[in-house]
Amino acid sequence: MRTVVISGLLIAMAAPAGAQSVRAGIDAWQKGNHAAAVAIWRPLASRGDADALFNMGQAYKLGRGVPLDLGRAQSFYEQAAAKGHVEAQATLGLMLFQNNNRPAAMRWLKSAAEAGEPRAQLIYGTALFNGDGMPADPVRAYAFVSRAAAQGLGPAKTTLSEMDQLLPPEQKRQALALTKASSRLKTAPPAPPRVAQQSRAAVAPRQAAASGGWRVQLGAFSQRGAAEALY
Repeated sequence: MRTVVISGLLIAMAAPAGAQSVRAGIDAWQKGNHAAAVAIWRPLASRGDADALFNMGQAYKLGRGVPLDLGRAQSFYEQAAAKGHVEAQATLGLMLFQNNNRPAAMRWLKSAAEAGEPRAQLIYGTALFNGDGMPADPVRAYAFVSRAAAQGLGPAKTTLSEMDQLLPPEQKRQALALTKASSRLKTAPPAPPRVAQQSRAAVAPRQAAASGGWRVQLGAFSQRGAAEALY
């Protein structure tokens, strides 16, 4: 009996797009066939699949398989985030944060941070520490950032080192106890494979003097391009 081996990409192209899985679209994407990936994800996204919605957002954000369109990317992220997709919540929050829509950004970053997403934990924790748009809470801030650092996020390790110099020992003890005890500061479960992304690194934090004390600052750049490249 002869065995016929057909590549996953050919299978994805031969079968109706609606019959394919998100995984099939990822396989096509990783082989560089972005248009085929989008053709698979689009009907899945229209039926409300959260991973497909997120990946459509990534495609429009990167301009691969579709024209670059940040407005449509945001719309797809919003739909996925509303369904509880943690990475979509974090990505949407970061996009809104970069566009200076801080109240909306913090809503999604808070949700993603509580679910254990490290980038969201870093930025939301920094905002909590500084009291940016919310009452300052250095204990919870330290807890969030320590969780992000424990997951290996480099900028979070830098921020945590700075917070170590600024917080008294008792507050750090409270924060560490909160980190261990609170189920709302859990580590996010491993995410299923999704579209290849741009760098996940958050903007490196730095310390800057402020009236009434010290603040942790998310980056200091002389040119906008440098900040966007690191973002």
